[in-house]
Order: sequence, then structure tokens, then C-alpha cells
Amino acid sequence: MRAGRTTLSAIALLLVAAPVLTACGGHGGKSSDDPAKPAALGTSPLRNPDGTKPGLAPIGSDADRRAARDLIDKVTTASAGSKAGYDRDQFGPAWTDNVDGVPLGHNNCDTRDDMLARDGKSVEHKDASACVVTAMTIYDPYTGKNVKWTKQQATRIQIDHVMPLSYDWKMGAARWDRAKRLQIANDPLNLIPADGSQNASKGDAGPAGWLPANGAVRCSYAVRFAQVSLKYRLPVTPDDKKAMLRQCDG
Repeated sequence: MRAGRTTLSAIALLLVAAPVLTACGGHGGKSSDDPAKPAALGTSPLRNPDGTKPGLAPIGSDADRRAARDLIDKVTTASAGSKAGYDRDQFGPAWTDNVDGVPLGHNNCDTRDDMLARDGKSVEHKDASACVVTAMTIYDPYTGKNVKWTKQQATRIQIDHVMPLSYDWKMGAARWDRAKRLQIANDPLNLIPADGSQNASKGDAGPAGWLPANGAVRCSYAVRFAQVSLKYRLPVTPDDKKAMLRQCDG
């Protein structure tokens, strides 16, 4: 009888200890900068030609990298012109919804909120608003991390113009009319929500001068740069095209 009681006592102790061991052995709550899981990486730019699908997934297969190089090969080159006369206002009010000819224009939400909603997960909106994003989890392709974001820390995630507006100006947008400048400034194809410090470090550099810290998406970034270039018939510098092709080498 004593042996039976001893066995029962041991079993009871194990049952009590099990959740404690599980809690101690687990990782607890996720940090705000967790590495992203593959399913959360978003869409390959080769399968997202208008920029309306979320994210910027890596391009990995040999076939896709060949397709990427073929696309980049179509980009024309030219020397950069002068930045004289450039001003952000030349491309219209920041994140205006009053833009024709691009996806999500005139949908009553500003462009920034459209991009956060496109790429964010578990998106929360301001009370009584279908547009204003106040919190979300978002995969930042430029660092390869998931970020828990709130509007109180708005600058932590910024909207990157893949082809920077001042770069566009130097490569030909200085000769465009206002309507076309509004388009490239608010076109989802040219916009990626990304880490604020990455966006700040980029400035108006082309791919020869700046690439995302996350090497896994550098080919994808080069493809997106090429897609914008081709859509708007803007050349890139010869050094930038060489850098773009290098990112997608086999």
C-alpha cells in the first residue's frame, strides 16, 4: 500500500510541475523585432507587377533570378541630371488620395494608410475610421524582422519611395507635368513600408549607393526599382543598373 501511495504522489508532483517547466522552457511573449517566418515574407515582385499585393519577398529560384535579370536588362540608362529646382512639393501634397491613374487613388484613404494596411497584419484603425491605421504587426523586408508598430511611434515604420523622388527628378521627372509626378509619388508599385532608420540612411541614393540591410531581398529590391523605372520610362544611371544586375546573379 505504501508503494502505491508513493507512486501516486510522484505522479501528482509531475502533473503540478509540468506547466511550470513548460513556462520556463518556452520563449514567452514575442519581442517587437522577431525574425519573420517564411509565410509572412509577402509577395515576390515578379508576381506583383502593380504593387497592390503585400510585402517584398525574396527571389530565390534560378528561374526567377533569370527572369529578374531579364527584366532589369530592359531598363535604359542615362547620366543623372541636375537636382536644381527639386522640391518635395513638386510631387504634390504628401500621401494625397487625390491622384488619378494609380491603384487605390480616390479611395478616401491617404496613401500612407493604404500602404500600412496593405502590408500590415492584425491592423487596428482609429475609432470611426476605416482608414487611419493606429497599430499593427508588419514585416519589414529591409531588415528581415517583424515589428509591432503603433501610431505613437509613427516614424519607426516609414514609407520608402523605392525610386526616390529627387532621383526621379534628376532622371527626367523635372520635365513631367504635375499629374505624372503625383502618380509616381503615390503609386503602390513605388512604395514599401520599411524601417525608419533604413529609409533615412538611403536618402535619394540609387542601388549603387544603397541596398537593404537584409541581403535576402536585394534582388527583389532591384526588381522593384526596375519595375518603377520601366513603368514611368525613367532611366537609371549605368552604375545603378550594374548594381541591380549584380543582386540577381546566380
